[in-house]
Amino acid sequence: MVKIRSYNSGFDRARVEDLERRCEVAELGNEIVGVIRGTVKVVTIKKNPKNPVKVGYVLGLRVSPVHRRKGIGSGLVRHIEEWFLSNHVDYAYMATEKDNEASVELFVHKFGYVRFKTPSILVHPAGGRRPPSSSAGVGISKVSVECAEFLYRSFMAGSSDFFPVDIDKILRNKLNLGTWVAFFRGDSSGEFSGTTELPRNWAMVSVWNCAKLFKLTLGRQTLSCSWYATMAKLLNNAVPCLKPPPAFPDLVGPFGFYFVYGLHREGPFSGKLVRALWKFVCNNNNLFPADDDDNVKLIVTEVGCCDDDNKQLRHDIPHWRLLSCPEDLWCIKPLKINNEQKQELIANSKGALFVDPREV
Repeated sequence: MVKIRSYNSGFDRARVEDLERRCEVAELGNEIVGVIRGTVKVVTIKKNPKNPVKVGYVLGLRVSPVHRRKGIGSGLVRHIEEWFLSNHVDYAYMATEKDNEASVELFVHKFGYVRFKTPSILVHPAGGRRPPSSSAGVGISKVSVECAEFLYRSFMAGSSDFFPVDIDKILRNKLNLGTWVAFFRGDSSGEFSGTTELPRNWAMVSVWNCAKLFKLTLGRQTLSCSWYATMAKLLNNAVPCLKPPPAFPDLVGPFGFYFVYGLHREGPFSGKLVRALWKFVCNNNNLFPADDDDNVKLIVTEVGCCDDDNKQLRHDIPHWRLLSCPEDLWCIKPLKINNEQKQELIANSKGALFVDPREV
């Protein structure tokens, strides 16, 4: 009989980490056979931004390979939903890869989750510690935490889903590296605040250092990635006088990444500003207080891709298709409403999405 209980950090941490490793390499284990994690937070949802709701995020569902198809995953999901309800959660949601058939079957077909968002995960190699080439006519300034909070609450709280009401805590977190705004020189003095008039065109991003929390390893490099890396190296060695293609990042061994979040723009010509900010982050890592141990190799962001505006935003962010994921999948389940209201969620699934960096 499988026993489901609360996690004990002192007693279970090493065994849960062992389970994570065994799930990847399919080794036999006889202790912990499954684990699920969840968190509860208060956010605003675009269809009713003035009334914050409690949402529960389901993450980290793992079942040992030799114990799958025994109902363990279902039992874990059911248990965490009961925990959400005991904490007065309105919605439960989860994210997975779009082609993860087992996860989709479990959450969508068995537990009634609704396909809510299909955002894109965009990845670009970190350009190293060198000054970025500036975009003509574009100014970039770092803003204070107070200014960043004002801008986010003013421009994203009512137009984005899953906007956290504690955005101030995110911006003051030690993992937050800062918030930058871009503008056309002449349209703004660069002094962004709640008391100054904003320019017609501007864009903003914040950067989160995930490398301080965990490192990634590349389990298996795809054939296309391997081919690109080989050809770029050969071309550079054979014809050094020509400008070679960008080098594929060295992803051997543990490496870290920066997560770009809170990406927002205003104005008809703000696409150029988004590109300038992204280039600034990718090529100006010397601005960030990273240690050599962080070994930051990638810059990652996640944006919505359902409507025309988000498609254009995705187009304005330079990224490598070899490293990116064009369609992730977010699913949501109302825990306190009926089936008719579920359809309303689907109808309101388009638009901006605020990805909380604490959940990356």
